[in-house]
Amino acid sequence: MNVITTREALPAQYIKGATGDWEIIVGMEVHAQVISQSKLFSGASTAYGGEPNDHVSFVDAAMPGMLPVINEECVAQAVRTGLGLKAEINLFSVFDRKNYFYPDLPQGYQISQYKQPIVGEGEVIVDLPDGTSFTVGIERLHLEQDAGKSLHDQHPTYSYVDLNRSGVALMEIVSRPDMRSPEEARAYLTKLRTILRYLGTCDGNMEEGSLRADVNVSVRRPGDPLGTRCEIKNVNSIRFVGQAIEKEARRQVDLIEDGGTVEQETRLFDPGKGETRPMRSKEEAHDYRYFPDPDLLPLTLEQAWVDALGANLPELPDEKKQRFIADYGLTPYDANVLISDRAAAAFFEELAEGRDAKVAANWVINELAGRLNKDGHGVADSPISTAQLGGLLDLLDEGTISGKIAKELFEILWTEGGDPKEIVEARGMKQVTDTGAIEAVIDEVIAANPDKVEQVKAKPTMLGWFVGQVMKASGGKANPQAANELLKQKLGLD
Repeated sequence: MNVITTREALPAQYIKGATGDWEIIVGMEVHAQVISQSKLFSGASTAYGGEPNDHVSFVDAAMPGMLPVINEECVAQAVRTGLGLKAEINLFSVFDRKNYFYPDLPQGYQISQYKQPIVGEGEVIVDLPDGTSFTVGIERLHLEQDAGKSLHDQHPTYSYVDLNRSGVALMEIVSRPDMRSPEEARAYLTKLRTILRYLGTCDGNMEEGSLRADVNVSVRRPGDPLGTRCEIKNVNSIRFVGQAIEKEARRQVDLIEDGGTVEQETRLFDPGKGETRPMRSKEEAHDYRYFPDPDLLPLTLEQAWVDALGANLPELPDEKKQRFIADYGLTPYDANVLISDRAAAAFFEELAEGRDAKVAANWVINELAGRLNKDGHGVADSPISTAQLGGLLDLLDEGTISGKIAKELFEILWTEGGDPKEIVEARGMKQVTDTGAIEAVIDEVIAANPDKVEQVKAKPTMLGWFVGQVMKASGGKANPQAANELLKQKLGLD
């Protein structure tokens, strides 16, 4: 079974410095774009793409006299997310103005939440490759509007501003500094994205900018108080999150060991150069002059409404994982792989109906997922249906085809489609179970390899080589078990 442990119970993880060991401390602020048809405070479209400034209302462009109106669905999505994170839902919350200047922020301030967010403390159970899990605390989740996008590559001397993204609803999910390595941070972000996708509150497409991570990194000597942190802004891939932490931690260790001091600042990660670089000094809350937005009333929710949202949540990854382990007998590792993609989990469940679940899981995880990754597809786009793959597994279970032929059949189904049973019949792919036919192939292999016959008597483990030769000579059609038994008899290894 999967073991959920505490942060303190996990093995210590240190990085080596010239003067000893250092511990990495990581926290994360994840900006997740809310799935909704319209923006947080206007009716403008949230569709990805489109011509620049095509999805912009007067509110998004901050035209004089335009007032924000809260989008109820965005509020519901934030509450669903909070419930999915097992977090406290605050029935009373306040929208604040966060004041700062940026060219793509038309109002000159951002409507966000500060002291009274919509969601309070929660947790994410993070799964590690060794089968253990630990909990990362969630400090808060608040709603805020996104800024526009500055474009610096359209003209040699001008910068352009696209406001299509301006006003889109974001959930900022703030973790506690509970991670201690790049690997743990990647695992946390992967699990959080999976939860959001299950809930249907954010699509998690980092390449489109709908999920972005601000990563806080500091280092300290084991047992010392927390060091000064630096924030790496807008990291847009899980792989880059790991790389950014590794590079920034190493930079801080080298700086301290050389007699320097880490300054609290915001930095950017350059994946091409493999380094972080300064962006600006890190602002404190008072620098933003937060105050309640006078154009928006405090947000008051009814407990019955929150309860109704909670009653309609889907089965979440942790519950599905435990069910897969208990009901299907899967290992924690296999269950983790399957639940990481909701479509893959659904594909597996349909495939496993009435079949050996472990065999079904193996084919989904290895053959299907491997080929999907190679061709750049998701499970939802799979050229092979559950009915087709199920037919293949049935033929394999019946002994009609061998494992080798099954892989050949999988390739045919992938590229050509069709009915597995009809393909096997039409192309003569049935496994040979006739012992007389197998025996004839064995006799040919033995006659062609007298030296190996002498060797196998001294080293019986070489029997596998003979089985391989028989399978090769029969075009993969010989029944491997029958070939194995007949070879033992012929070679006197009984």
